[in-house]
Amino acid sequence: MLKKFLGEVMIVVAGKQAENIAVLLNDKKYINEFIIAKKMELTINQTRNILYKISDHGLISFIRKKDKKKGWYTYFWKIETLKSLEFLRNILFKKIDQLTHQIKSRETKRFYVCERCNIEFNEENALLHNFTCNECGGIFTMKDNTKILRELNRNLDKLKRELKLVDEEIESERKKIEKQKLIKLKKEEKIKAIEKAKKKLANKTSKKKVSKQKPKKILKKKEIKKPKKKLANKTSKKKVSKQKPKLKKVKKT
Repeated sequence: MLKKFLGEVMIVVAGKQAENIAVLLNDKKYINEFIIAKKMELTINQTRNILYKISDHGLISFIRKKDKKKGWYTYFWKIETLKSLEFLRNILFKKIDQLTHQIKSRETKRFYVCERCNIEFNEENALLHNFTCNECGGIFTMKDNTKILRELNRNLDKLKRELKLVDEEIESERKKIEKQKLIKLKKEEKIKAIEKAKKKLANKTSKKKVSKQKPKKILKKKEIKKPKKKLANKTSKKKVSKQKPKLKKVKKT
């Protein structure tokens, strides 16, 4: 059913030729435009014209990649399913409005017809023509609206059923998108959790390294060594003090 709805959208936007493009682009991955052209049996320019028409309505998206050797860009395309279904829903709403308006007018107004020429007139136009046909000169007869009303109501019911199915597809597509978002969020959360765990491990290992390093000894006052020069001076003074004073010899007279 989804493929049928997407095909209807493509026909409305780009003509009958674009119907099959919905099946090709209804994929999770983006598809190369040359592959699309090959499968549709069209030239690349014809394919691009169709794709650009649909893209103008925002119903398909693309990414482009540069060919390193040749230097030009190749486009890859994918259908926007939700946008396409919403686009179809808007079309159905318009059709339903038109039909309801027609039904009301058929129920409240009179219509006249020239049976020879099979031309229909509303009451105002019939009065302007004096209920006679300009083509053949025949007199207008009042048209029975029961058959037309039956047909209009049948078409209206059909459109309403289709609209209901489209709404169901839109709801399921929204649920899919929500699931994808949740999966993406969970992945991002996992990545963040892993990064946090890595940071914690790194901090712990750095703290352990710091704790393993031996702390520097704080020397007490007694243990503090004085400079070598001062010690040398002290030793020299002690030696001088140990030496006995020399006695001066007194000359005999």
